[in-house]
Amino acid sequence: MRYELLKILLVDDNHHMRVLLGEILRAIGVKEIFEASDGAEGLQMMRNHPIDIVMTDLSMQPLDGIDFVRLLRNSPDSPNQMAPVIMITGHSTMQRVNEAREAGVNEFLAKPLTARGVIERISQVVEHPRPYIRTGDYFGPDRRRRADPAYSGPLRRSGDPKPQQ
Repeated sequence: MRYELLKILLVDDNHHMRVLLGEILRAIGVKEIFEASDGAEGLQMMRNHPIDIVMTDLSMQPLDGIDFVRLLRNSPDSPNQMAPVIMITGHSTMQRVNEAREAGVNEFLAKPLTARGVIERISQVVEHPRPYIRTGDYFGPDRRRRADPAYSGPLRRSGDPKPQQ
């Protein structure tokens, strides 16, 4: 992968975490790294710069990572509704992780951060992107990662074979 071509936005209210992530990204060759200290600043940064990937913390003030992703995915003036978002989380509850997933997060990265974890998540969103879907109450990457051969319910994916009548 050509990391030097990526433009990555780091959104985190913790300056030290942004520095750590920036150092990891620079070490793998990323040259264009933008920073924002909350979701509102992150949206403004995306209006001013073409961003390829967003890495955001889940817990921030005043606009947290989930609200940031909701605005990014659903706001009429969103700078890039389809920007891949990697959500960084430390000690969050499963409920908050599910909220982030329902908001349209592409990948999760758990703290403490490792270079390997950062590389794996970036590779996932670049080399294996999931299609984006829109339903009545959701816009974002397809939340299903794989077909379950044991699933016996109704087929709803557009690529599924049509049931025999």
